[in-house]
Amino acid sequence: MRRHDPPDGFAEFVTARSGALLRAAWALTGDRTSAEDLLQTALAEVWPKWARISAGQSPEAYVRRVLVSTFLSGRRRRWRGEVPSAQVPETAEDTDLAGRSAARDAVHRALLRLSPQQRSVVVLRYLEDLSIDETARTLGCSTATVKVQAGRALATLRSDPHLGPAPIGRWDV
Repeated sequence: MRRHDPPDGFAEFVTARSGALLRAAWALTGDRTSAEDLLQTALAEVWPKWARISAGQSPEAYVRRVLVSTFLSGRRRRWRGEVPSAQVPETAEDTDLAGRSAARDAVHRALLRLSPQQRSVVVLRYLEDLSIDETARTLGCSTATVKVQAGRALATLRSDPHLGPAPIGRWDV
């Protein structure tokens, strides 16, 4: 293996799972560019350890944990290097597509109003469909913490006037 060749199975893992991991990163960060940066940072961190990680029981769970911990540690930094725009440019002529886009944007804005910890719980539990135990392991906390954070986050989302009565569902990146 040359110095810059990917470790065995790494490229296949990235090809197979990067879409799901990118969706989680997008839900955490709120925009695609930051999500791509977050995912790239997490994958760069696991690259040198891939042989050990892939030999374990669940390499995706490990990568997901690195993704979330990278997000949470990055939120503590003051400067982010980019300033998001207040207005998303309108690109769809179709009103149905525009309506779905507006609903997706409202959900993203509501997620961004949650604390990083609550947002991480919501993304892992409801977007990634992890169990309470899996979410607790991924975040390195107790199941009680996951339940409390999820309850508070859902209460906040339910009371958000911008979301309306529509249920929160899956969305595409």
